[in-house]
Amino acid sequence: MISQDSIDGLKARIDILDVISNYIEVKKAGANFKAVCPFHDEKSPSFVISPQKQIYHCFGCGAGGDAIKFVMEYEKLNYPEAIERLADQNSYTLHYTDNKNPQKQRSQLMEKLSQWYQSLLHTMPTAQAYLQERGVSMASIEKFGIGYAPDSFKTLDFIKKNQFNMREAVELGVAGSEGGREYARFIERIIFPIHAANGASVGFGGRTITGHQAKYINSPQTPLFNKSRLLYAYDLARQAVYKQKRIIITEGYLDVVMLHQAGFDNAVATLGTALTPEHLPLLRKGEPKIIMAYDGDNAGRNAALKASRLLSTGGFDGGVVIFEGGLDPADMVHTGQLEALNTMFHAPKPFIEFVLEETLATYDLRNPKAKEQALHESIGYLKTLSPLLQEEYKSFLAARLAISPSLIRLTQNHQQVSQVLNINNRYDVWELSLIKSMMENPTLGDQILDYISADMLQFHPFEFDLVIQQQFDHPQLMAIALNESIQSYKDETALHNELLVFLTRFYNKKLKQVLTQQHDSFEKKSFLIREIRGKISTLKQGKLVTS
Repeated sequence: MISQDSIDGLKARIDILDVISNYIEVKKAGANFKAVCPFHDEKSPSFVISPQKQIYHCFGCGAGGDAIKFVMEYEKLNYPEAIERLADQNSYTLHYTDNKNPQKQRSQLMEKLSQWYQSLLHTMPTAQAYLQERGVSMASIEKFGIGYAPDSFKTLDFIKKNQFNMREAVELGVAGSEGGREYARFIERIIFPIHAANGASVGFGGRTITGHQAKYINSPQTPLFNKSRLLYAYDLARQAVYKQKRIIITEGYLDVVMLHQAGFDNAVATLGTALTPEHLPLLRKGEPKIIMAYDGDNAGRNAALKASRLLSTGGFDGGVVIFEGGLDPADMVHTGQLEALNTMFHAPKPFIEFVLEETLATYDLRNPKAKEQALHESIGYLKTLSPLLQEEYKSFLAARLAISPSLIRLTQNHQQVSQVLNINNRYDVWELSLIKSMMENPTLGDQILDYISADMLQFHPFEFDLVIQQQFDHPQLMAIALNESIQSYKDETALHNELLVFLTRFYNKKLKQVLTQQHDSFEKKSFLIREIRGKISTLKQGKLVTS
């Protein structure tokens, strides 16, 4: 079993926002963050994350919990498996209580193999010559840990001699197995180590220098490596991205290496795949302006178009820089065109303009029918944007098509989906504020318990009892904690005044019930009336009474 101290240490190290935003896209909403719930089908976001409370809750389906619970639910893992997954992602070593496995160390295979690849680069003149020809400095080789993978036999021999398990090597994607035959995945290639955002080594990219069919290959999908969520060199660029509020996304490893070498240390690259929705949570961190730096060939333009649609629909700010004439960022750095690069990166074509212009460029606008089709496709894209942006770009589209803006009809859906607290069909804001106060301020909670019991509440006695039992991870209490429309009482004076009003109303109502009660004896009825009237009199003097 994993020791409790080890679990507590992991919990202290992880942040729920970082964990969840690695899986789904989140957006800031006041003190909290919101997202479309990954656990049920919905269009309007009702999934709320509280960095302060380190919990999440969906007001649509009721799912909720902490970071560990989220990983359990999202990846369909049990509790120990989720703990181990988070430990791997955060380079955290777990300790175990059983004698057979008192301590489970995180595998060092990826780091050791990366170091070995780096040492081999200095023995390979051909690989060194290629990097030198591309203008890569020794400082960059060291910064990015660039190495060289030899033939398959040498790599397998290294793995075995260093007492790493071959099965583990296959699981981590550095080796393969087919028909009982084992082989290295990276053979005679310049190696670019790939790291997670926290710096942990999770995979490799390889560039052939001996004529292999595929110029570039990446690690296959593994528990640690998902190319649709990773960006090359993000771990090195993150600090600059947060500081500059800008991130440059390129298509290749060498583009990133050379841009960093030239001082553009906020550059990253996608890993042999187009930008995907799974990249968006990572790009949302720090809320940077995004610059897509893509080649001017058909493949580059198509990739830029898809990325621009995705980013603009997602509400990202930024634009596109297209490199024409067969050049790329690495070439421009190598030839000393740094001022031109800087100018391009500071004047990108905005995403929406780029999408509209690229869309229109696919039609022969001299043909009225084609022009109409171009209009319909462009309107379809604009409808994916906010109402304000739709209006702003209506005139832009009209000018490009040389038509009247009145012909561009955008049917906007202003329907507002109200998110009602899903606790029960009837709810009372005052009672919920009382319960939230007990959760957030134990001192006020003790004061509340002196005067109010669960049976005095009309709508939420169950939630009141949950607080008393300290079941704060119960979905209904998490729903209260994350509902920003429910305000808690911040000081004793405000709470005192609220309790006076509530108790006065409660005992007046109780007095009426006793006065109309037919079954009690005269003596019991008289006693209850005197007791209740005494409490009401005390309350009128501004003093609270116990229940």
